[in-house]
Amino acid sequence: MSPDSVVFGAAGFIGRALVAELLRRGHRVAAAVRGPAAPLLAWLDAQDADVRALTVVTAGITRSGLGLDPLPEVRDVYNCAARYAFGLDPAEARAFNVTGALNVLDWTAALPAARRLVHLSGYRVAGTDGPGTRLGAYEESKREGDAAVRRRATELGVPTTIANPSAVIGPGQYIGLSSMAEELWRGRLPAVPGGPDTFVPVVELGYLARFLAELPTAPETAGQDYWVLDDATPELPRLLGLLAEHLGVRAPRRHVPVSLVRALPRSLTNADPETLSFLSTDRYPTGPANEFARARGLEAPPVEQALRDWADHLVATRFGAVVAPEGPYGFQEVAGGRTWLAGDRDAPEHVLLHGLPLDGTSWAETVRHLDGPVLAADLPGLGRSGPVDVPLDAWLTELLVPVKGRPLLTAHSYACGPAVRYAARHPERIRGLVLVAPPFLLAPAARREPAALTAVMLRRTSATRLAGVLGVPPGEAVESAVASLRRSGVARRTAAAVHGAAAEHAALRRALAEVTVPVTVVTGETDPAVHALPFGTAVIAGAGHYPQLTHPEETARAIAGA
Repeated sequence: MSPDSVVFGAAGFIGRALVAELLRRGHRVAAAVRGPAAPLLAWLDAQDADVRALTVVTAGITRSGLGLDPLPEVRDVYNCAARYAFGLDPAEARAFNVTGALNVLDWTAALPAARRLVHLSGYRVAGTDGPGTRLGAYEESKREGDAAVRRRATELGVPTTIANPSAVIGPGQYIGLSSMAEELWRGRLPAVPGGPDTFVPVVELGYLARFLAELPTAPETAGQDYWVLDDATPELPRLLGLLAEHLGVRAPRRHVPVSLVRALPRSLTNADPETLSFLSTDRYPTGPANEFARARGLEAPPVEQALRDWADHLVATRFGAVVAPEGPYGFQEVAGGRTWLAGDRDAPEHVLLHGLPLDGTSWAETVRHLDGPVLAADLPGLGRSGPVDVPLDAWLTELLVPVKGRPLLTAHSYACGPAVRYAARHPERIRGLVLVAPPFLLAPAARREPAALTAVMLRRTSATRLAGVLGVPPGEAVESAVASLRRSGVARRTAAAVHGAAAEHAALRRALAEVTVPVTVVTGETDPAVHALPFGTAVIAGAGHYPQLTHPEETARAIAGA
C-alpha cells in the first residue's frame, strides 16, 4: 500500500498531529522521522489513531536527497520539519530551517505525481521589527528559509502553499509562551513585558492540523501563503490575566518596556533575549486564511477555552517534566477558589484527599489498583490549588456537592480531620470513610516531627532531601510535592497546617466516635494507631506514615476492602 501523502518532521509537535489528522481522513501516510519510530507510534496509539495506513520512513532533511527513496504515488508533501529552539548555533539553525527546507523542496520536485508542497514557515517572517532589533538564530533562519523556498519553488515550478502559524498551543507545547506561563505559575512574573497592546497570537493545534490537511485539496491555494492564527487572541496583558485567573495565581499589573527587558541581565528578568522580538504590537494578514477556513467549514475552538485547557496540561505535566496523567484533570471553581482536580467529579466511587506536604499526585500509584472512577483533589492553598476564603470543611462540602451517588471518602494524615467532620455531618452523602495514618489516633512518637518537616519545606529543598525526611523513596509524588512547595505561599501555608493540626486531636477522636458510616483505619506497621476505637483496622506490614507511597497496592486493597 503506497503512501499518497508524506509528512516530514512527523515526530514533532505539529507533525504528529498532522499525521493523525490525515489518517483520520483516510489518507495513506508516510511519516518521515529522523530517529526511532517508537515515540511517534506510542503517541498515535494514545490518540486512538488507526495506523494501518501508516508507513514510517527514515529521512534526514539536512542531507541532499534526504536519504529517502522516491515515493512514486505521493501527491502531497508536508514539511513540518524544522529546528525550533532558542539559543541555537546559527549554522545548525540554517542547516535545518534553510538547507533542509530546500532539500525537501528539491525532493518534491522529483515526484511524478506531486500535487502540492505545504511548507510551514512562521507568522513573524514578515514582522515589522523596530530599529536595533536583534533576531536570534531561529527566527533569522526561518526568515531566510521562507524567502529561499519561495524563490526555489518558482524556479522549479513546484506547486507550493506556505502556512505561517503563530504560537501553536496544545498538549506537548513547552516552548515560547509556555515559558512565560511557567513564570506566572511560579510567582516569578512581576510585570508584563511590553505594553498594553503587545500581541502574541496563538492557534490551537487541532485546528492547525485540520487547516493544513485541507490545503492541498483546493487548487486555488497553490502559490498562496496563509497566516494561521486566532485574531481573537487577547493582547498579552489580558492573556496573562486570563491564565492567572484560571490558575488561581496573581496576575502582574505593571508593564516593563521590551527595550528595558533586553537591557537588563537575563538572571534578573528570566527572559530569553531571542523571545523578545516576538513581543510586538504587529497584526497579521489573516483574511485569506479565515476565508479559506470558512469555505471549508473549519472552526477554531474558542481561544480562551483553548488557553485554559493548555494551562491545565502545562501544570499536569509540570511544564514538560512528566507525562500527563490519564483521565480528566484541571482547575475548577470550588468555594470561590481554583482547585486542582484529577478524575471524575460527577460520579466517582472513591474521593481521595492527600496529607502533608503532598498533593493529589500522591494517590496516583494507589489509584492504579482501585476499581471504578476516582476523584483526587489538591486541598485549597496547598499543592496546585489556590487558597480560598472559607474554612476547609466548607470547601470539602462544596467539592462534593456535584457528586452523584455515595462514594467512599478516603483521607490521608492531615486531611483526615475535615474528612471525619464531613462524615459526621453528611453521612447520607458517602458510603464509608477510610482514614490512612490519621495523626489523632497515632502514638506521639510515630507522628511526623513538625519542626523537622517545616524546616525542609521552607527551604528550596530537593526531592531526595524531602523523601528522606518523609521516609519514602524518591518518585513522582515527592517531585510533584517539591514543585508545589516552591510556588509562592505554598510552603508557608503547608507549614502552618502542620503546626495547627495537633490542636484538633482530642476533638477529632470525639467526632470520629459519632460517625455512623462504616470506618476503616489504615496504618503502617511502624506508624501504629494507639487510640483503640470500634472500627476496622488494616495494618500494612513494612509501611510507615505514607503507605500509599511505599505500598500502593496494599493500600488500595485496604481501601477496597472497606
